[in-house]
Amino acid sequence: MREIIITCALTGSIHTPSMSPHLPVTADEIAKAGVEAAEAGASILHLHARDPETGRPSADPDHFRAFLPRLKQGCDAVLNLSTGGSAVMTLDERLAAPKEAAPEMASLNMGTMNFALYPMAERITDWQHDWEQPFLEGSDDLVFKNTPRDIARILTELGQERGARFEFECYDLGHLYMLRHFADRGLIEAPFFIQFVFGVLGGMGPEPENLSHMVRIADKLFGADYMFSVLAAGRHQMPMAAQAAAMGGHVRVGLEDSLTIARGTLARSNAEQVEKVRGIVEAMGREVVDADGARRLLRLKGADRTAI
Repeated sequence: MREIIITCALTGSIHTPSMSPHLPVTADEIAKAGVEAAEAGASILHLHARDPETGRPSADPDHFRAFLPRLKQGCDAVLNLSTGGSAVMTLDERLAAPKEAAPEMASLNMGTMNFALYPMAERITDWQHDWEQPFLEGSDDLVFKNTPRDIARILTELGQERGARFEFECYDLGHLYMLRHFADRGLIEAPFFIQFVFGVLGGMGPEPENLSHMVRIADKLFGADYMFSVLAAGRHQMPMAAQAAAMGGHVRVGLEDSLTIARGTLARSNAEQVEKVRGIVEAMGREVVDADGARRLLRLKGADRTAI
């Protein structure tokens, strides 16, 4: 496929404490970051919210309401709301804002897993908030719950009842088989947009052969009925994006997944990462699609049919 979708994940969830002054936290910052990323070439914005007072990941619909209409007015990007939120949130909390907004897209994690972030704590000396260090250090006992019952509920309440389509986040091989299971149950329809996630301890390591194997199995399970995208944590972000683009896939960047633009250098904005990956994929001969192109490829319902 020549066409390529760039997704930008604007702000951290459980992946990214506020360890950079450039990470957007307030509604003003998230809205500004999203518009800039869209102008740089991102056709999909993957969205979390944060409490502007504490910097903590938030599921409060009020925090989403503070920036969603501004993003819709300020750019044409597809607004993709997370249903992952944080591993310490209940499913009801994680679904509150997406159910209210009825977005074109939502993310969906395809399995329960360990989500071990504690090795990061050893490398950080400059904490932005007092909750960050104990949260990271305690993640050696953190389970991110996404049971088949949870997944079925999200597919029903957001997909079947509200018309959203999904970014299926697959952190490991078994998640592809779980996706096939729900396709066989008739709860989802092609094309499936699969986001391969690399570099989270508890999921796949960011090795090129892992991506090749995941694509091989996805080809076996879904044939021509899927598209894949790749995100990789930290310094692996751009190399894995380049491999994805070379293999005909799509890419995701953003400060949720990596705070840097080069080794030892903080990215100044989400847009800076979008601009960098756009240069990489266009040099390979790929054509970056706009938001309408992403809607066409993914068969989305359109921004006019959301409640944003």
